[in-house]
Amino acid sequence: MDFTWSKEQLQFKESVIKFAQKELNEDMIERDREGVLSRENWKKCADIGILGLAIPEQYGGTDADILTTVLIMEGLGYGCKDNGLIFAMNAQLWSVQQPILLFGSEEQKCKYLPQMCSGEMIGAHGMSEPGSGSDAYSLRTRAERVDGGYVLNGTKTLISNAPVCDMALVFASVDLSKGIGGVTAFLVEKGTTGFHTSKNMEKMGLRTSPMGELIFEDCFVPEGNRLGNEGMGMSIFNSSMEWERSSILASHIGAMERQLEESIRYARTRRQFNQPIGKFQSVSNRIAEMKVRLETARLLLYKVAWLKKSGKTAILEAAMAKLYLSECFVQSSLDAIRIHGGYGYMTEFEVERELRDSIGGLLYSGTSDIQHNIIARWLGL
Repeated sequence: MDFTWSKEQLQFKESVIKFAQKELNEDMIERDREGVLSRENWKKCADIGILGLAIPEQYGGTDADILTTVLIMEGLGYGCKDNGLIFAMNAQLWSVQQPILLFGSEEQKCKYLPQMCSGEMIGAHGMSEPGSGSDAYSLRTRAERVDGGYVLNGTKTLISNAPVCDMALVFASVDLSKGIGGVTAFLVEKGTTGFHTSKNMEKMGLRTSPMGELIFEDCFVPEGNRLGNEGMGMSIFNSSMEWERSSILASHIGAMERQLEESIRYARTRRQFNQPIGKFQSVSNRIAEMKVRLETARLLLYKVAWLKKSGKTAILEAAMAKLYLSECFVQSSLDAIRIHGGYGYMTEFEVERELRDSIGGLLYSGTSDIQHNIIARWLGL
């Protein structure tokens, strides 16, 4: 493995950090409190190429490889304090754009990818249902074959970007008796008769990332909007999850680095008992652990990206990265609050928000328990 970055890659990362620090952090406390996704900031990110990462230039992307992409997302996480915005973009990048790129027809790629890369269109990924979360194989949304297409009925819930989406990649069964063999993917556009979205759901963290339901009531979808062949849905879903788990937490590395620097700065300047609190081993040990987590998580992330760039399967490594990075972010967020003491508990100091945002990483893209199951299965257990 070679993680020697080129001058161009490092310049791209630095430009993204400076852009994020200047353009994306204004009114962050208020936006978090109100749970508002900034469409303006979404468009700004698109304009500098973030939404086009890992997408070929012919479809409006920047044609960055996966290693470059995780490096840039790491820089975005360092410069941007809006974890919800970053998560919402990641949800589109890996679970909507990537499946269309890998499994879509040329017509579908040309129609949807340029609009998503430019920020004109926001995509959502609809798998989870009221009765099937981690057990994705038990989905109940139906797709009945009719002349010229399919009629969808069912509800998807806890869907990132749902309240603001312009298009949704949705999974439904064309034949429940076939189990996973009946699951098929569809691209459903906003405004389609019978397709509705719910209002934004209030949640603990990542509040600027909208979440809601996708509702299908006798919704006709033309055959040309089916993604891949009938019965390919679970293959498409599993592929998108491998890409997502490989990359969606890259921004956490940047956030953890910023978190570490802020904690070191505070430990050097905050004085108690006539000395900086960093002189107390209980504080310095926490900071040392934060540094170890940061560097080990970064190496694991880069390894997974390297495997994907090399065209190798990374199901096991992606599960390990998803599990480890998400758990590390939670623990380092707790340590940051302890280091900052009472101030870390206060909203205005913007330390407690990182903890609230970090908890989501234990749940989305497969819970930590699901990642343990995947790892155990690959170890033959």
